[in-house]
Amino acid sequence: MNVFTAKEMRECDRRVAEEYGLPSVCLMEAAGIALADACAEELGGDVRGKTITVLCGKGSNGGDGFVAARHLLTRGAKVVVFLLGIEPHELTGDAATQYKSLPLMVLPFLSFSWQTVPNLSKEAALIANPYFAVQHIDLLVDCVYGTKFRPPLPPFVQMFAEAARDRGVPVISCDVPSGVNADTGEVGEGGAFQATRTVTLAGLKRGLLQYPGATYAGRVTVAPVGMPPDILDAAATATLTTMDWVREKLPPRTQSRDANKGRSGMVLVIAGSAGMAGAATLAGMSALRGGAGLVHLAVPESLLDTAAMLAPELVLHGLPETPGRAHGGDGAVDKILALAERADAVALGPGIGTGEETQRFVRAFLERLPADKKLVIDADGLSLLSLLGEQTLAHRAPESTVLTPHPGEAGKLLNADASSVQNDRANAAQSLAKRYRATVLLKGARTLIATDSSHSGGKERLYFNRRGSVALGTAGSGDVLTGLTAALLADRENGLSATDAARIGAFLHAIAGEWCEQKRGAVGVISGDIREALPEARAALYDRAKESFSDV
Repeated sequence: MNVFTAKEMRECDRRVAEEYGLPSVCLMEAAGIALADACAEELGGDVRGKTITVLCGKGSNGGDGFVAARHLLTRGAKVVVFLLGIEPHELTGDAATQYKSLPLMVLPFLSFSWQTVPNLSKEAALIANPYFAVQHIDLLVDCVYGTKFRPPLPPFVQMFAEAARDRGVPVISCDVPSGVNADTGEVGEGGAFQATRTVTLAGLKRGLLQYPGATYAGRVTVAPVGMPPDILDAAATATLTTMDWVREKLPPRTQSRDANKGRSGMVLVIAGSAGMAGAATLAGMSALRGGAGLVHLAVPESLLDTAAMLAPELVLHGLPETPGRAHGGDGAVDKILALAERADAVALGPGIGTGEETQRFVRAFLERLPADKKLVIDADGLSLLSLLGEQTLAHRAPESTVLTPHPGEAGKLLNADASSVQNDRANAAQSLAKRYRATVLLKGARTLIATDSSHSGGKERLYFNRRGSVALGTAGSGDVLTGLTAALLADRENGLSATDAARIGAFLHAIAGEWCEQKRGAVGVISGDIREALPEARAALYDRAKESFSDV
């Protein structure tokens, strides 16, 4: 399912007009009808006798609202339109065209702006102006701002949003809730309209899938509005990972009598240091639970006994170590390269430490590892990579490397801070993918996967994952994802690319979190619970009765 930026949607509008000769006013009519239909659905299928307020701005979103108001009125609703921040005679383009029919239908129409009441407080303005009618309506339609909007909301619009929220009025927003940045999901200090449902036009907008914008979007539905699919496909550079796509890429494992562990793939996990045997075994066991047929775990020699007790199912290898119980003793690099040669995929980093000896060990290993060997780098491995620099991976083949940073690690890799990453996660993920020539899985609520153009036919791609649970926010959850992703990379039967493995890994990890929350609650879930839920998450792909909610 395609996901769009505001710029990409404007390009679609341009091409539709120029190449198909379809007037934009026709798209506006379709959008308004879709809004009216959504209002009817929200009110039980019939709007007759219902009181609906439509808030309209000056742009195309306002025009969509005028169309919706007209159709709601003809269906028997009591409709009032508020024009915010502009007078009717100032309207231009399609919005002006759609407005002209409204007064002829004797539809109540009121203009309002903060300048109308410059000397009143918010409380006084609430009483003195018509928008206090929000208290007495059945539904509010938000058509104030569209994809060009940048936060924050002006005070006079903010009052409408606050009034609707305080009184619990259902809100249907057009395209994106007013107050939300359609590209980043950013919301200013003035907040945004809290939509019960967002009817987004032609395709999903990125801001609806990223926090905090996703919090305000409510249930999201896509209204096609007559946009040709070929134009949409050509414009979009982002995609939503859906259950159907994952099912297609990861069919049920063949249950033939000659099935064996070799067909499922071998994973090598390089992890652990003093006090961090748990991270190493957690990643290794997660690779097994994620579907790998065989998992080898390489840890410093002093951790072998502990690792054997924690994870007897893993094949253990002790590496020469320094006196500080870290990787990097004499012969460690040669030994690990010999193990990597036999593996279908390698996972590097959980609990490995960041000392100078380990840094030298990792540098030598990455420089000598075959360029096409499938590799996942996480946790301490990412911290080491930020010290070693992007040139360490410059020789690696496209679709061979997956980086799985959380925002803090992403910040280190970009020489930035975590807050700047969170403020524009899409840009951060794409910047990382380009700098390190890798597939990047940026962890956090609404995980993002980004690829460099060298990995995707000369076109940078971004992939959104909408599934997940707050239960995933626990120590070690990332180690589970590392092992799972490595297992998917190693799967000989399906032969997944780095990008597809990252997308599916994020999706299955999210479903495992959802199932843990359903079984145990949102609080107190530990990473071992998530690891043990991986087989059930994979089984749920093929049991539609277990789907907890839609992809959109």
